[in-house]
Amino acid sequence: MGMKKMVCVILGGGKGTRLFPLTEYRSKPAVPLGGKFRLIDIPISNCINSDINQIYLLTQFNSVSLHRHIRQTYAFDRFGGGFVEILAAQQTNSGEVWYQGTADAVRKQLRYLEQPGVDYVLVVSGDQIYRMNYQEMLKTHVDSGADATIAALPVHREAAQSFGIMRIDDTGRVQGFLEKPKTDEELAMVHTDPAWFDSKGIPSRGRDCLASMGIYLFNRDVLVELLSKNNYQDFGKEVFPMSIRARRVQCHLFDGYWEDVGTIRSFYDANLALASASPPFEFADDEAPIYSRARHLPSTRIDGATVTNSLISDGCVIERGCVIENSVIGLRCHIGQNAVIRNSILMGADMYDTAANRLTNVQNNRPRLGVGANSILDGVIADKNCSIGRGVKIQRHMGLEPNCDLKGVYIRDGIIIVPKDSVMPDGWSLI
Repeated sequence: MGMKKMVCVILGGGKGTRLFPLTEYRSKPAVPLGGKFRLIDIPISNCINSDINQIYLLTQFNSVSLHRHIRQTYAFDRFGGGFVEILAAQQTNSGEVWYQGTADAVRKQLRYLEQPGVDYVLVVSGDQIYRMNYQEMLKTHVDSGADATIAALPVHREAAQSFGIMRIDDTGRVQGFLEKPKTDEELAMVHTDPAWFDSKGIPSRGRDCLASMGIYLFNRDVLVELLSKNNYQDFGKEVFPMSIRARRVQCHLFDGYWEDVGTIRSFYDANLALASASPPFEFADDEAPIYSRARHLPSTRIDGATVTNSLISDGCVIERGCVIENSVIGLRCHIGQNAVIRNSILMGADMYDTAANRLTNVQNNRPRLGVGANSILDGVIADKNCSIGRGVKIQRHMGLEPNCDLKGVYIRDGIIIVPKDSVMPDGWSLI
């Protein structure tokens, strides 16, 4: 249904300051997820599963690893005309200003959207976890005769304070929008009758607010006009509210799992939820799988360890006596004997330790890549390529501030983060 005439624009250019230090050396969409994926794999997979094969990715900050991942992962059949094209902020004859916001980023690349054969433009974020069939959104858009359609998630009013909330009429047309309503008076202005959700086949379960998911579908010409006639910089705060006043904007109801992983806490919680016995989101789905880079890694070897409620990625070695609970273990992780990993995310390594490297490490009294024997990690995110020695203890305790910088680690939202490429010698302790 018109999917060949739809182009998807993925917004991936923000600094991701709330995800620091995970975004110190990479862009937010390139942050590893669930052991072997990256955040950018979610929207691209949703596009592929929705038969959208013309995808532009707008990038700006720390984009080298993101570009490498895209280049090594997504190659379409040349006869199908599909592509994932990276559009980085760049100097041109008309200027050299970086993207000033989500809307400004799309505005600076409008010439790619004005190509012949494009009727619809889908604008999505590069840092959300969800599975959506965009064909259903397009059907809502076309059937309602909308100029723009926004994906909307029913939420309880307690959660509404964290979202942009919409006011709609009985047909689902958006009549108003309020960013993060706090008071009862503000919530009353954007209240949605729960019976309306029920009438649409979505159980209300006490939910009476309609939150914007930050997923927009525009008629191409409407989007070009909206962005050409003003200097608005942000879709959610400026372009979308303006569209409500000037155009017909329709909501598309969605009631599946959706998580915006814009903070360390939300990222940490989402990953550990994926490792639970009943995960709210599955990467494997016969009809709509999540894709990522194909790696030729050996099977993980586990030697007498105890593993519960955890995800173990390819190419790992987990030695005898290890205890791994409620954790995500990334690619190529080596975990030494009797180590304990609880409530933690280990992002793994980009390479294996060679014999020569291990010899050099021994000579320099430096631990090998991975986690050494008898170490304890609890409530930790260890970024890639960390060398954590034997008997290291990185645990939360009562005296820790929820947000601070300590010797060799950062603490954000109460979670301890070991930065990329860190080296922690034998016996290192946070306390």
